[in-house]
Amino acid sequence: MKAVGIIPARYASTRLEGKVLLDIAGKPMIQHVYERASEASSLSEVFVATDDERIAEAVRGFKGKVRLTSLQHLSGTDRVAEVAAQLSADLIVNIQGDEPLISPSMIEGALLPLLEDPDVHMSTLCRRITKAQEAFDPNVVKVVMDQEGFALYFSRSPVPFHRDLWRGASSSPEKMGVTLAYKHFGLYAYRRDFLFRFSALPPSPLERIEQLEQLRALEHGFRIRVVETEEETIGVDTEEDLKRVRAFFASQGKLRC
Repeated sequence: MKAVGIIPARYASTRLEGKVLLDIAGKPMIQHVYERASEASSLSEVFVATDDERIAEAVRGFKGKVRLTSLQHLSGTDRVAEVAAQLSADLIVNIQGDEPLISPSMIEGALLPLLEDPDVHMSTLCRRITKAQEAFDPNVVKVVMDQEGFALYFSRSPVPFHRDLWRGASSSPEKMGVTLAYKHFGLYAYRRDFLFRFSALPPSPLERIEQLEQLRALEHGFRIRVVETEEETIGVDTEEDLKRVRAFFASQGKLRC
């Protein structure tokens, strides 16, 4: 099956405007994402999907493939779906434009359930949380799964609520070291037809509350396979995130969970 990667990228980010064009080690952030995604052997092509000519020009500058999309899209998924409709591919991977440390193996991991099981229509990644501050950080999305590895819920709140461990978490955060909490990575793989069906669904109540579009799939009764990884990445949402990523490139050390 043919798989393509699509990186939705917009300029008007609410927390860090123009972040995909910010310089990291001499390259715009979007270039780091594009180059890492292009190393994933399962992807036949990688495209950037954007509604902003400044981003399109930057992508052309490093010889990347870019498609301009409608200004009316409310989510990255809708932007991905518009570009996917122009392509011939069985599987589509939605790769966030603010993940300059995404690894090719993480992309391969997200694709694997769709390659192995024809009944899986959408998949994503998670990593076990080992630090208390991650569990309580609303910028870190959490996911809980059933015993077959399918998502039960995604939240910006600390889930699940472990009553015995969390009772004294505010005074003893080290108690959070052993939980069933998992960090969700915003990397999605879809079957082509399911992507279009998902994108056509109206925004759902929980999606609006949490501002997490993957909840739309769950609320409409669709299952999302979640693959656990031991790898880490840093999504750039704030100035502090940007500093961490720049520090990593400066040190070229190993990114630790």
